[in-house]
Amino acid sequence: MRLTLRVMYTLRNPLKRAESLFPDREAVTCNGERRTFAELATRVRKVAGLLDSITEPGDRVALWSANSAEYLELFAGIPCADRAIVPHNTRWAQPELIYATEDAGAKILICDRDPGELAGSVERVIRIDTGEYESLLGEAPELEPAVTPDTLAGLFYTGGTTGASKGVMLTHQNLMANAVHTQLAQPMVEDDRYLTMAPMFHAAGVYNAMANIWVGAANIVLPAFDPGAVLDLIVEERITSAIAVPSMLAAMIEAQRAQPRDVSTLRWISHGASPIALETLKAADELFGCELIHLYGATELSPLATIFRHEDRFLGDPARAKSCGTAPPGVNLEIRDADANALPTGEVGEVTVQGPNVMIGYWNKPEQTADALSDEGWYSTGDVGFLDDEGYLYLVDRSKDMIVSGGENVYCTEVEDAIYTHTSVLEATVFGIPDEQWGEAVHAVVVPREGEALDEATVIAHCRTQIGGYKVPKSVSFQTDPLPKSGPGKVLKRDLRAPFWDGKDRQIN
Repeated sequence: MRLTLRVMYTLRNPLKRAESLFPDREAVTCNGERRTFAELATRVRKVAGLLDSITEPGDRVALWSANSAEYLELFAGIPCADRAIVPHNTRWAQPELIYATEDAGAKILICDRDPGELAGSVERVIRIDTGEYESLLGEAPELEPAVTPDTLAGLFYTGGTTGASKGVMLTHQNLMANAVHTQLAQPMVEDDRYLTMAPMFHAAGVYNAMANIWVGAANIVLPAFDPGAVLDLIVEERITSAIAVPSMLAAMIEAQRAQPRDVSTLRWISHGASPIALETLKAADELFGCELIHLYGATELSPLATIFRHEDRFLGDPARAKSCGTAPPGVNLEIRDADANALPTGEVGEVTVQGPNVMIGYWNKPEQTADALSDEGWYSTGDVGFLDDEGYLYLVDRSKDMIVSGGENVYCTEVEDAIYTHTSVLEATVFGIPDEQWGEAVHAVVVPREGEALDEATVIAHCRTQIGGYKVPKSVSFQTDPLPKSGPGKVLKRDLRAPFWDGKDRQIN
């Protein structure tokens, strides 16, 4: 057992510091509209005033919106109101949205679009896009209800390997521990201008949000990713730092090659959420000329587990370049065997993480919580890897039945469940295959029922009615023989995956 330092902060601490030390500095900019830290802090207090009359302390509030300045104030404001935020993935299909809303027991939905059927799952809908939210906020009083580091800040839904998605319970302490760890390992300064281009419902989109506020750095928010718009914004706003998932970084590289911009203000670009190709890193180093930083983590870790600073210096070392980096101060990392014994340097096992950033559990799922968390607070990531003698982590596979495509986690069971709802499907299995653009692509193998005709287009179209577009298979193969199975009847996915991964030195991409 290792001891970890408790982080005795709430999301209110960074806001109070920023409002006190730099009230007139730029806090957030989106679509050319700029707000100061004093304005941001005031609006956060008004979020509490708005929610006070329509919810009770501890209630859950769902947020379904594209990136915006309002998203940032709600990300901080809902937890500071002693309510729990429930961010909704804008790429989810209606059944997924309804499930997460109802599973969380959210009473209020704040959204920037027509809620459709989702309106029936909550007591009230507040629209950002119609001006309703802004009107209500303007009339609301400024309140600061009591919150503690142990107060639940949010439920962050992530897919499940055994069925429905799970609500990751993160407290104020969890999110603020991540801010501390981030700042210790990847320091921001008040002159930084940080670009948020990753979706803010995703851990990558908000991992640095509170650290930025704490030190007085500006957050420039892009509503929707477009590689050309990103590069233009870097020039116009003199961006110094940003995070991009690998597919975004690859698109930015192509746009920069096609139309070079002066991006010399960049101090660093971080990337994470899925593995990245070495050639992509080399191209980023050549075209952007700034520090490259590799981040690895999980929603359950708030989200950071390791940080690889100055990755660009190791691009000539193919072995070290494949590392995810080292654990930041405050985070403990161990490689463990199937019996939860710590393994020595160089031996391959499951990556486990302990620290004040580790979630408190899955919402209303005690059995899955017990499977993921040990009594000592170690989280089992489901990733397989090893540590070298300098503490650098290397991933080689996943023990969880999961695909990472374009930075999004896709749990195979969710896709399989969607395919099985088609009446012509007898058997189906799903796994990831290498993809140059997305890192991994979702591939399905389907056995049709006897006498039934199925084709790839039909399966893909059916899946689009059931699950978010990023989860839909990009390719489907068919066979008449039953899927290969082990003695106990488990589908042997490794046998089916093997031809696609032949020649690869690891089973993730």
